[in-house]
Amino acid sequence: MKLSTFDLNLLLVFEAVLRDRSVTKAGQRLGLSQPAMSHALNRLRWLLKDQLFVRTPEGMAPTPRAEELAQPVRQALSGLEAALDPEGFAPARSDRRFGLALNNYAAVVLAGPITAECAALAPNVRLSLRPSGTLDLPELLDRGEIDLAIAATDPPANRFASRLLVEDEYVTVMRRGHPRARGTLDLATFAGLPHFVVSSSGEDTRFIDAALTAEGLAREIVLQAPYLSAGAVLARSDMVAVLGRGVAQEFRRAYPIVVRELPFRAPPLRSRMLWHKRFDDHEAHRWLRETIVSVATKVRMK
Repeated sequence: MKLSTFDLNLLLVFEAVLRDRSVTKAGQRLGLSQPAMSHALNRLRWLLKDQLFVRTPEGMAPTPRAEELAQPVRQALSGLEAALDPEGFAPARSDRRFGLALNNYAAVVLAGPITAECAALAPNVRLSLRPSGTLDLPELLDRGEIDLAIAATDPPANRFASRLLVEDEYVTVMRRGHPRARGTLDLATFAGLPHFVVSSSGEDTRFIDAALTAEGLAREIVLQAPYLSAGAVLARSDMVAVLGRGVAQEFRRAYPIVVRELPFRAPPLRSRMLWHKRFDDHEAHRWLRETIVSVATKVRMK
């Protein structure tokens, strides 16, 4: 197919329907009426000899051909947008919106500093922060619904890039005045305490039970609850929890809790920043990544 005979505006329609899974929502995004969207989609189907999208109860589902086109089309549109920007990205003047998905650790430790740094450098930039626990991160990164994700996982596929952002250590957390807040906290004592476990943390904490099992011990988990309830629960009970040191320090600002070292060797707690490779050279995206790396480095040095 010759590009000279192809209306490139149809690619914007394709990408919008692919992102929103709805012709109506895609039209609203592009400022086009429903008839105009339907006409454009029919032209695209005829040109590409494929249905491209099929109506389902969950919305307009892409066909295999549409999924095959998704990556190169998004890459091309992103590159074209960057090339046509006459002035480049100026943080102090930009009103761009960035979407980020954060795991629990990043929500507690990094969200505040990231928001403050962006407000100082780019006062009109808008951030949309979402919890990542129940999100399909590859899907949202593919569709451009989020710009970045901070997660305790490696890149899920080759089309994604990553950078190590957080490397912390696990500690034991308990209330101030807890019977075990002072003195020796050996493995047997640790195992015998009532344990609070964070639900949907996204962190692999199987190492705790592995360390106990290796010594013929086991712990009793008496409560599972969301991350942000940990400080309040621990401050009012004799339960203990294993959390990242950074999270424990943040909770300690608001709750009367103390931090003890674990009585065994634990793997490091790591979180990575993930993004789609099509944004590697995108100036605004690169600014955001560099800003977040700078913030994370400052937080680590505290």
